[in-house]
Amino acid sequence: MKPDPTALVIDKDKAIRRLLRSVLEPEGYRVIEAQKGGSGLQKAAERRPDVIILEIALPEEGGLSVLQALREWSATPVLVLSEQAGDAAKVTALDASASDYLVKPFSNAELLIEGDLVANLSTHEISLSGRPVRLTRREEALFYVLAKYAGKVVTYSHLLRSVWGVSSERRIHDLQVLIAQLRKKLGPYEGELLIQTEGHLGYRLLLSEHEKPAFGTVSFLT
Repeated sequence: MKPDPTALVIDKDKAIRRLLRSVLEPEGYRVIEAQKGGSGLQKAAERRPDVIILEIALPEEGGLSVLQALREWSATPVLVLSEQAGDAAKVTALDASASDYLVKPFSNAELLIEGDLVANLSTHEISLSGRPVRLTRREEALFYVLAKYAGKVVTYSHLLRSVWGVSSERRIHDLQVLIAQLRKKLGPYEGELLIQTEGHLGYRLLLSEHEKPAFGTVSFLT
């Protein structure tokens, strides 16, 4: 984690902003706040935060509009907060280039997961901070395709063929949901995601020494 990382919290609810500050500051973040989308965009431009936590149900502009405006000039990781738990709401946010999606109410552990991630490519055992990570069959298949090409972009079509046996645009929705589920189990990490979205190409699993997640390390055993 870089020294003194900055988190921008954009949420209309003062209590939520206070809660997020109480969680983030002990982890070394400098927290800046905004109540509306317009002021949030202005602070994002002025302060260049390392991560943005953005509420969907903002007054006036709306969180998705703010996210779309932000993505015109910034690739900063954005964690979306919403009271909607359905897959459709998640996919809408991910389609708008959100980095991850968290449903209110959430626990501190869901917001920040820290520790070393170890993946054994031979036994297909994964652990985070020494605790086993349980993946579904498809989550595991997706993870190990990304791990096989760690550090490189894996295209949507390759991932679809590897997990579902067919490259079909109708499966893009399922892939996005699966990525969100993996991110929830393996992250999110402070300021940086283990699984990166690479434009309209596909996804990439971080690997190199310069691309470590802010918390802990990532190791692949063979």
